[in-house]
Amino acid sequence: MRARFTQSFKIQAVEKALSRSEHTSLLDVAKTLGVGHSTLSKWIVKSRNNEFDEQINELIRSDMAKDKRPQDWNLEDRFNMVLECSSLDEKSISSLCRGKGIYPHHIEQWKLGFVNGSAVNSNAKDVSQMKILKTENKNLKKELNRKDKALAETAALLVLQKKVNDIWGTDEDNSQ
Repeated sequence: MRARFTQSFKIQAVEKALSRSEHTSLLDVAKTLGVGHSTLSKWIVKSRNNEFDEQINELIRSDMAKDKRPQDWNLEDRFNMVLECSSLDEKSISSLCRGKGIYPHHIEQWKLGFVNGSAVNSNAKDVSQMKILKTENKNLKKELNRKDKALAETAALLVLQKKVNDIWGTDEDNSQ
């Protein structure tokens, strides 16, 4: 039986998916919402292609136009936001973050990144290193699989050779 989702749920799901942190995958968001990954992906595509009802499209377009995902902020904007929030109390920070489409914990992450010095070009380095490691891992798994198959084949040939020798005898026995 297919689950039916309301339009408001779909909107909220799309908003949550688009505003996720850089460390959260779309699959994780889908699991927390109890929706299939492909379903959530289809809703995002539909929202971008304006295939939802016209009223819903207006809500999504206005939200998508003013909000950018936290990982889309460049270093200068992040730094300015951290500076702007440094003199504010918690309630003001929350309201400012809501207006910008981010959460207060993003500000804290960015602040820690600047303090630790890991904010500068860390994303580009991490992504390229991750890509290299994934490729290397894939190649190693492929080679391991090939070697496992070769080892299994060799073991099978040895067993067969032993059985042949038991049945027919070795060549040394016949040469005399």
